[in-house]
Amino acid sequence: MASFWLVSRASRRFLKAKPSLSLSRTLFAVSTYQPTTVATTTSKNSNSNAYPNGTQLGPFTQRHSWTPSCVEFDLRLVAHISSSSSSTGAKKDGNQGSNDVKVEVEASWIDLYLPRQARPYAKLARLDRPIGTWLLAWPCMWSITLAASPGHLPDIKMMTLFGCGALLLRGAGCTINDLLDRDIDTMVERTKLRPVASGLLTPFQGICFLGFQLLLGLGILLQLNNYSRVLGASSLLLVFSYPLMKRLTFWPQAYLGLTFNWGALLGWAAVKGSIDPAIVLPLYLSGVCWTLVYDTIYAHQDKEDDLKVGVKSTALRFGDSTKVWITGFGIMCISSLALSGYNAEIGWPYYAFLAAASGQLAWQIWTADLSSRVDCNRKFVSNKWFGAIIFSGILFGKLSS
Repeated sequence: MASFWLVSRASRRFLKAKPSLSLSRTLFAVSTYQPTTVATTTSKNSNSNAYPNGTQLGPFTQRHSWTPSCVEFDLRLVAHISSSSSSTGAKKDGNQGSNDVKVEVEASWIDLYLPRQARPYAKLARLDRPIGTWLLAWPCMWSITLAASPGHLPDIKMMTLFGCGALLLRGAGCTINDLLDRDIDTMVERTKLRPVASGLLTPFQGICFLGFQLLLGLGILLQLNNYSRVLGASSLLLVFSYPLMKRLTFWPQAYLGLTFNWGALLGWAAVKGSIDPAIVLPLYLSGVCWTLVYDTIYAHQDKEDDLKVGVKSTALRFGDSTKVWITGFGIMCISSLALSGYNAEIGWPYYAFLAAASGQLAWQIWTADLSSRVDCNRKFVSNKWFGAIIFSGILFGKLSS
């Protein structure tokens, strides 16, 4: 507390000397602030002059406050503060122990630009993590582009509608997932700070937000033909039931594949008014196998927590044989994409891009470090490029046919 008082006093003196600078833009502390790193400070008893290594933090645009029990920085950042006793490398003087305070700071555009009241809802919809929207949108874009007339560009209006629909449906799916899994999320390191699990939002607020998202999604669905309306509405059964699958089966990733790739069926139907099984079903199957690859890699991030909590996943089902399994699913994905393109009589550029996509998928599988959460997440996020490569192949293949 003495160190906090000294810092506060020094800041007040600085302000008196330069009144044109506000304290919200100039702040002194023992360690340098870095928004994406973990800062550790160790409290020590010392009578020497304060902090020769002190560095300036800033600039910040939000107020800050000092309280007797802790220091709270309201910097439009999400901060998780935890304290633990010092362990390896910590020094003790007699009976005097030392404590480490770890501040894990994760910043996003939501914290920087959105009003405070809107931030929990934006995080509930994962607006700061667009990869889920990309993975949901790409099968839609593949299907819409396959349905285009040879030599013509795909329907831009339809692609815009499906892009907005992917954003809303992904947000609604995340909301449903967080509402149903709020008790589990509190026990998993990666998910315990989600808005509902952490208490930022109540379940009732989450349900109201879900209704709002579904209402907007209905507005998009009504822009489509009647066949597509029925087909699109039927996907809600998958969306609502998916969060329960991890409690029932070791294959929730397969169920997610059925859900996330529904757009492969719906995109074609929105353009043509019906589906062509010879083209659309292989495309849908390829998406399901693709999901089994990327979401199994993703599930390896939580496998230790999943074991403790008692939920299931393909990461636990496959274990040390994961790469063998997902290699098989990768081969099925590429083969199904080739069959769909062949049945659609698409041009040769499609197969060149398909070969490139095969290389990207193989790189993911062969180089993934399944024991590293960071690398698993990196490989998972890279799938937006796989989707983009396939889309480019379909586009150029259609224009050349």
